[in-house]
Amino acid sequence: MTYFVTGATGFIGRHLVEVLLQRRQGDVHVLVRESSMERLDELIARWGRPERVKPVVGDLTQPSLGLDDARIAELRDAGIAHVFHVAAVYDMTASDEANEAANVDGTRNVVALANALQAGCLHHVSSIAVAGLHRGLFREDHFDLGQELPSAYHRTKFEAERIVREETRVPWRVYRPAIVVGNSRTGEMDKVDGPYYFFKLIQKARHYLPEWVPLAGPELGWTNLVPVDYVAEAMDHIAHQPGLDGQAFHLTDTRGGMRSGDVLNTFARAAHAPQMAVRIDKRLTDALPKGVGSMLMQLPALKGIRRSILADLHIPEEVVEFVGLTAQFDTRDTERALAGSGIELPPLESYAGRLWDYWERNLDPDLFKDRSFEGAVNGRTVVITGASSGIGRAAALKIAAAGGIPLLVARTEEQLLEVKAEIEARGGTACVYPCDLSDLDAIDACVRRMLSEHAAIDMLVNNAGRSIRRSVELSQDRFHDFQRTMQLNYFGAIRMIMALLPHMKERQFGHIVNISSIGAQTNPPRFSAYVASKAALDAWTRVVSSEVLGDDITFTTIHMPLVKTPMIAPTKIYDAFPTITPDEAADLICEAIRTKPKTINTRLGTFGEVLYALAPKVVDQILHTAYKVFPDSAAARGEADPSEQASVEQIAMANLMKGVHW
Repeated sequence: MTYFVTGATGFIGRHLVEVLLQRRQGDVHVLVRESSMERLDELIARWGRPERVKPVVGDLTQPSLGLDDARIAELRDAGIAHVFHVAAVYDMTASDEANEAANVDGTRNVVALANALQAGCLHHVSSIAVAGLHRGLFREDHFDLGQELPSAYHRTKFEAERIVREETRVPWRVYRPAIVVGNSRTGEMDKVDGPYYFFKLIQKARHYLPEWVPLAGPELGWTNLVPVDYVAEAMDHIAHQPGLDGQAFHLTDTRGGMRSGDVLNTFARAAHAPQMAVRIDKRLTDALPKGVGSMLMQLPALKGIRRSILADLHIPEEVVEFVGLTAQFDTRDTERALAGSGIELPPLESYAGRLWDYWERNLDPDLFKDRSFEGAVNGRTVVITGASSGIGRAAALKIAAAGGIPLLVARTEEQLLEVKAEIEARGGTACVYPCDLSDLDAIDACVRRMLSEHAAIDMLVNNAGRSIRRSVELSQDRFHDFQRTMQLNYFGAIRMIMALLPHMKERQFGHIVNISSIGAQTNPPRFSAYVASKAALDAWTRVVSSEVLGDDITFTTIHMPLVKTPMIAPTKIYDAFPTITPDEAADLICEAIRTKPKTINTRLGTFGEVLYALAPKVVDQILHTAYKVFPDSAAARGEADPSEQASVEQIAMANLMKGVHW
């Protein structure tokens, strides 16, 4: 007996060919594109019957499948007993054109070839999608009941089956699989589809919550799953049974399906993740006036939230609408045809663990993410303020070394050119933009120039800042300390962000790293001007980040610990305190660019923030003691005493603080 199979390199097709080679005799001719020959060679090696697999190079979308008359004559002479048409688009997210070309044009071409070959029987793999939005029982002898076909996939699968029924001049049989999942024995699956779209949600729940925590969630209706090995074995058996021509067979759950909540809980158990203990019945949402739900989801705010959540979970929006099936499918003809064969649909509980394990090891989208810093920054244009020295310079060197293009911004052009030369000497690229960041008009002009010279600006590191350590007692006649600090640390920073936001919004991409301070969490005495400016930037960022999230613009706030830079050099007391180097601080910036977290904190900073929330009066007492122990520096008092050193008491306190690890 001789076979001809389309889609043999696809998921269902390769399982079917394997079954034919194991259980039947004769050659199996497989249609394959030239570009897929390498993949077919791999499968032939896996199947282990190389002498029986005959490649037929062609194209499903071409008339006669791209075969010339001589090749068709060869196949006719071979006496093709069974043509299995498996090739199709099985993807709700595919375009109308792709569905039309493969499902409709491809089926018409296969039917014409089967007629030309005078094949013994054409076996067409359709889908339960032909039922569309039919409500109630959809029998195996049902086809055109006037059902609504809501998507290109539904429409083209229906049209393909119609072509088989009306245009085939040889005997035919139709198979309608439900949602096909991985192999029940091995877990093997070739792509994320159907219930797999919700595996990331289960994984995230497992990450954040213990397994025993009960969850609440919506009941999305009924669904119907079958493993690919059951589909292949059932097709093979039914195809070789006599007297079944002109019939359709539902390869579906013989129990009528499962509720989506039960399916998700089954996979959650397999993943050792929390399960839904309370489910909101879909009938409650269905009771709403028609169109209310869809109308609400069109509101810009809700639409943006929905899009952001689905993107984070890797769930296509097109899939959500069709999670719940409106029809149920009888399997009486299928059950009669399979009687005595030993082919039975295994319960999902028996193989869910294998599907989960295979997905987590092979298909989890996060496995294919480039998590390196180089992947995050390579080819990106990154504005760095305060880039002439210290943290900014160190960050610029690291970004350029990873393939990014730092745009160096600071007041002193000469120093910026030195950094640029250093980057270029190491094989990198950088651009210099001198700017007084306390001058708001100068910032606007700088951004206009950057945008005129670069097609895209992807990221901004707001690093430039001014620090003043002076008690409020010594600040009575120095109100300009507060004005100057706020002008650079707050107004300058947000002016730079706001100047770049329209560009980032237009491109629907942007990441902004704001260098804040551990002081904004711990409120150290004598830093009222500095801490207030950083706290203002923190608050502004928290508000604005929610406003621009829908434009794919994100923020990271780094509460930087004490860094040994020229900015802290005048205050000699810092010599006795634990600090990190500019290079270590730059590593935090690189991490912010790589992973884009909301905040990067030290344990000391987080401890100080939590302690102040729980016992603010106690913290005030501790900080008041520190205020007494650590006096204003000579620089703060306006005294020129560069040799000022910390007192014995100060050094003792500093040594005590060294015991706290960042």
